[in-house]
Amino acid sequence: MTEAQIEADKNVPIIRITRDFAGTPEQLLRAHTDPELFAQWCGPDTTTVRIDHWDARNGGSWRYTAVRGDDEYGFRGCFHEAGPERIVQTFTFEGQPDSVALETLTFEDLGDGRTRLHAQSLVDSFESRDAWLKSGMETGVNEGYAKLDTLLTKRTV
Repeated sequence: MTEAQIEADKNVPIIRITRDFAGTPEQLLRAHTDPELFAQWCGPDTTTVRIDHWDARNGGSWRYTAVRGDDEYGFRGCFHEAGPERIVQTFTFEGQPDSVALETLTFEDLGDGRTRLHAQSLVDSFESRDAWLKSGMETGVNEGYAKLDTLLTKRTV
């Protein structure tokens, strides 16, 4: 599964993303919690990521800016849990500050150095969920994960 499977739950305003990687759960955790690594793979190819603040620990917080040409988009959140088996965090796009998602990422060890990432984002309404799905997030998710694949292949992670 080299493209992310993105699904919207019909009963709850949740987006679920599943994707396999040629990397261990430890590598995937590091790619999501190390700010230098995160900035190298997060988001679509047309943007660069600038880390403004990053404290990946239980109770820590983060903020980054995605830059595309002269446009900048801020994102922020809090780490509720940043452990070896999962990450639980909030996620806010600063362009819509009233819409906060609760995200849970888990890393399923498939053996042979492969991992299945399960990500779930619970948003405040079906309207918010549908807006996320229409925002181009699929492009950002798939292009970002392709960059993460490259980092894993080069053994940068």
